Amino acid sequence: MVRPVILWSDSLIFLLVLGILAMFRFVKTSPQTRANWRQVFSTKIGCSTFMVMSLYVLIALLDSLHFQKSLPTTSADEKVYFSSEVLSVLDWIHEDMRVKQEKTYSAPFALYSFSKENMRNASGQLYRDHPRLLHGGTHLVDANDRWLDIVKLSFVAFFKGGFFALAIILITAQVLRRASIETYLPTGTIYTVIFVTSAVYAWVLELGAVYHIMGTDKVGADVLYQSIKSIRTGVLIGAFATLLSLPFAIGLGISAGYFKGYIDDLVQYIYTTLSSIPDILLIAAAVLVIDVYIENHAQDFSLLFSRADFKFLALCAIFGLTSWTGLCRLLRAETLKVSQLNYVNAARAFGVSHLGIITRHILPNVMHLVIISLVLNFSVFVMAEAVLAYIGVGVDSSINSWGNMINSARQELSRDPAVWWSISAAFIFMFSLVLSANLFSDQVRDAFDPRTNDRRAPT
Repeated sequence: MVRPVILWSDSLIFLLVLGILAMFRFVKTSPQTRANWRQVFSTKIGCSTFMVMSLYVLIALLDSLHFQKSLPTTSADEKVYFSSEVLSVLDWIHEDMRVKQEKTYSAPFALYSFSKENMRNASGQLYRDHPRLLHGGTHLVDANDRWLDIVKLSFVAFFKGGFFALAIILITAQVLRRASIETYLPTGTIYTVIFVTSAVYAWVLELGAVYHIMGTDKVGADVLYQSIKSIRTGVLIGAFATLLSLPFAIGLGISAGYFKGYIDDLVQYIYTTLSSIPDILLIAAAVLVIDVYIENHAQDFSLLFSRADFKFLALCAIFGLTSWTGLCRLLRAETLKVSQLNYVNAARAFGVSHLGIITRHILPNVMHLVIISLVLNFSVFVMAEAVLAYIGVGVDSSINSWGNMINSARQELSRDPAVWWSISAAFIFMFSLVLSANLFSDQVRDAFDPRTNDRRAPT
């Protein structure tokens, strides 16, 4: 028996997905916007990077479906009690990787611990050697069969993943055919990404059940499992912080460029003052204030998970409230130019209200800047979390994040031999997300920037 648990961050990520679906619904009603997005997805890079980002979002969604397991009941008391541990659907999928914890460090695919321990032989004599792991590769009778077993399991995993990918490809092809959008989409790239993704994930599930693919950390936790769990943190920080910065940037930037005068002076004073403060110091001070608030209101956070979730959302809000100045400058400058065009002056002459002019004439003509900034800032916030965790003011240590993994790995690199797999795993996952976001943003910029379209237009 399980009891659903809904955190504030869980609600927000589902609202984020609904917002994305609503955006695509809006695209259908705007021919120009639909043409721009068609240009993005007609390229191999745009389509493949969007699919990679969608995979990250899907994993974040699975990790946002939280629940608590019921504890065993006794015959004397039939009341059901639930565990204080909050799990997710992603934890259930990777149950073997989650529960199979070692004592300390172990290298990728290792059968023995990375550190030596004092042990006794059959005669009781004390010696020091690398002990056998508690879970990694324990199904092997002979340790020399490790690589042969890995190859066999890999073939089984790729067969399962290929079969699943084939089913997904058939369904996808049918959907694209019915929607009549396969004519401009790079279907070969779509099917390749589906096949590779399914094969790799099946390989992770198959081998992760019996080996530690990326080794274990200081407390013996599986590093690959931590990296996968950190996806939710990276996606949420990048998405929420970006969305929270948009209302300030759009509202203040357009108001300053359109109304000018005292409003323009006030807005310029605000974002100039905010920009003059170093971002790291401002964010660090805000995070420390949040920590003090949590300590003074400990009764409001009964679970450690809810406390960490509140601090996580506060960090997203701090990111959003301190990062809108750059886009605000761009929108102010663009609004100053657009507000002097003939059709805007004609709208004023016909008595159209300020709100009507802004929503019908100003905002649509500056949306390309908003969309480009939206995608670019996503990767910036993902990397910013890692920097803040490195200096100790990032997300709570109880939340899995790439920043926390990198922060703990800096001590491991000084060992001899070095423990390199923790920072490598965090780097690979963060690099894949940031690279996909940057490449996708390039395609969005090329499609939505009017100056790029003008240069490409035939003369």
